[in-house]
Amino acid sequence: MSNDSNAIEVTGLSKRFGGQPALRGVSLSVRRGEMVALLGASGSGKSTLLRHLNGLHRADAGSQSVVRLFGREVQSGGRLARDVRAQRADVACVFQQFNLVERLPVLTNVLVGALHRLPLWRGLLGRFPLAERERALDALRRVGIEGCAWQRASTLSGGQQQRAAISRALVQGARLILADEPIASLDPESSRRVMALLAELNRELGVTVLVSLHQVDYAFAFCPRTVALRAGAVVFDGPTQDLTPARLRDLYGTQTDELLAAPAAARPESAPDFFALPQPA
Repeated sequence: MSNDSNAIEVTGLSKRFGGQPALRGVSLSVRRGEMVALLGASGSGKSTLLRHLNGLHRADAGSQSVVRLFGREVQSGGRLARDVRAQRADVACVFQQFNLVERLPVLTNVLVGALHRLPLWRGLLGRFPLAERERALDALRRVGIEGCAWQRASTLSGGQQQRAAISRALVQGARLILADEPIASLDPESSRRVMALLAELNRELGVTVLVSLHQVDYAFAFCPRTVALRAGAVVFDGPTQDLTPARLRDLYGTQTDELLAAPAAARPESAPDFFALPQPA
C-alpha cells in the first residue's frame, strides 16, 4: 500500500542486462522533502536504479517489482503505467553530461523545462510566453548565472552548465530531482557549488533530492541519509554519519578506495577527513 508521506517507494526491483544482474531485489523509500545520497562504486547499479524511477528503464518482465512516485504507480512487474509521461512532469533529471543543446542560448535550454505545460507548437517554434521567460530568468538568477542567459550553452564551463540544468528543473516545477553523478566531471569548487545548490533547493523549496555519488565526502557534507549499493543490492540505508571508514571497508572491501578517492583539495569543508585516519595494514 502506498504511503502518502513518501516521494519514492520501490519494492523488489530487479533488472538484468544480457543475463547479468544489475539490480537485485532493491527496496527503499524516500520521504517527501528528504535529501538522500545514493552511494556506490562504479557498476553498483546507481544509474540503473535512477532510470527505473521515472520509467526510462523497465524492471524484468513478470517480476513482483513496484515503483511509485508521490503515491502514483510508475511501473509494476516491468509494465509502465499509462500516465507515466504525465508523471514525469514532477521529476527532473540532472545528469553528469548536462544534456544541454550547445548551439542554443542558455535561456532557451532552461525554457525546455516549461514544455510539458505548453502547446506543442510553441515548443517547436520557440515561442515561449513572457511569463515563462521571466520564470526562466528568475531560475538562472537563483543559481547565479543570469548573466549567461543569452550565451550559447557551449560557452559555459562545466559547473555553469550543470547550474543551467538545475535551472531547467526549477522552471519545470519538479517536486523530485534525480541527480545522476552530477559532479563527476566537475572541478572541486564547481562540485561544492552544485551540491550546495541542490541542498538549498531541498531546504528552501522542499524539493526531494536523490543524488548518486561515488565519493563519500560529499554525502557527509550535504546528505543526512545515505543508501549504499553494491553489485545491485542495498547494503546500507541509514544516517550518513554511521558510514565510518571501517564500515565502508566491511561493505565494499577493495572498492572502498574508489569511494575515498577524492584528493584533499576536493573535500567539502564539513566532511570528515577520512584520509587522516589510520589505514589498514
